[in-house]
Amino acid sequence: MELRHLRYFIAVAEELNFGRAAQRLGITGPSLSQQIKALERDLRVRLLDRDSHSVRLTASGAALLPSAHAILDQADNMRQQVIGLSSSEYVRFGYVSWLPTNLRDRTGAVADVLLDSWVMPSHVQATRVAEGGIDLAICWVQTTDLAKLSLDAGLIRAEQLYALSVAGGETSPVGARDTVVLIDADAPAWSSWNRYGEHFAESTGAKILRTCDGGIAGPLFYEHVRRLGQPVISAPQRPLFEIPDDLVQRSIVRPQPIWTWSLVWRRAENREPVRAIITELMAGTLTGEFDGGTTWVPVTDPYREGQARAPRLSSRSRWSIHRRRHA
Repeated sequence: MELRHLRYFIAVAEELNFGRAAQRLGITGPSLSQQIKALERDLRVRLLDRDSHSVRLTASGAALLPSAHAILDQADNMRQQVIGLSSSEYVRFGYVSWLPTNLRDRTGAVADVLLDSWVMPSHVQATRVAEGGIDLAICWVQTTDLAKLSLDAGLIRAEQLYALSVAGGETSPVGARDTVVLIDADAPAWSSWNRYGEHFAESTGAKILRTCDGGIAGPLFYEHVRRLGQPVISAPQRPLFEIPDDLVQRSIVRPQPIWTWSLVWRRAENREPVRAIITELMAGTLTGEFDGGTTWVPVTDPYREGQARAPRLSSRSRWSIHRRRHA
């Protein structure tokens, strides 16, 4: 017997109509009927008498109803006690362009998450966490941001960046110093990418092209690649359009640029639902330290080798990454 079976039974017992109960539960009528039959098989009693015109509780069904309510109430109370969450309290979660595909499944077991509809740039989301507008965010941050805003962070994704070139030319990996980085004049929209790109160009000798057309991503970005005829680094934005057939993606080497996505929270955060989600999302995520050899992150990246807040891990050939062990 499962809790969901009891919820289904209560809905039918209160509505005395499978159609209305199914609509209330958000499932189909045939599915609801099968779930009730499964509960009756488990209990080895008939709970409902039903025909084409009516639904009635049997004596066993009437006896079960108050106990089913009590069991579900106990389960709900236990859940709230464990995670310290009232029915009206949500953990507000923001992001920029990437989220774990299983975010809902992982967080649903520990807290109620309200995914913020404002998809904002990284520096805006970090500031919103610091000011209390949201509780958690996945964004790009640097050690300077963490110190200034009194935030903590954990590495939740390390994303390799690529370059795009015009098809018909070279398709092999391209050296970092032979790439072009676009920097946009719209600082409020592209502050994080501009900082990353300027650091990258200064460190590797890559060329900078300053624009004012918002062409860091999407069709305008593809036009820049065609016009320049050189490999241009693609920002870590989820593509809204397929890469055109006349362009090709190329790996970047010597060094390979890595964009780090962090889960960020207020350093003084002590609410149990928020801490529960942090624990859940950081368990089993990639953590590591980038050695500045074959891979590249800015000198102020929280996970660069030697940073005070970076995890200390053993060295590997590309970048040092391991699975976080469960306590």
